[in-house]
Amino acid sequence: MNVIVNLILVVQMLAALVMIVLILIQHGKGADMGAAFGSGSSGSLFGASGSANFLSRTTAVLASVFLLATLALAHFGNSRPAGAGSVLESPAAAAPAASASAPASAAATPASGAAQIPTK
Repeated sequence: MNVIVNLILVVQMLAALVMIVLILIQHGKGADMGAAFGSGSSGSLFGASGSANFLSRTTAVLASVFLLATLALAHFGNSRPAGAGSVLESPAAAAPAASASAPASAAATPASGAAQIPTK
């Protein structure tokens, strides 16, 4: 089960990183390739409007992969055995056991950083 969750987490992180790069590569609606490189030619690697279609479709596919990975992680995170309890309960359950094993004399003495007021 941990292998599946780790695999989904890696897919989600890779999808997020590639999606960030693709969004940063895309030009705005008013920007064109000619203004960016100094000439008025519209010939680019993907054609006149091919890069916008390719990048936007790839971004949409990666957004879908990211959403599905997020839903899968939420499902696996919520499907615990009935007696397991919450993730937040496990550190709280360990804290009283640690304080119960401390000696009683340590609780009675003041903290070393506390200011002691002299009595007259």
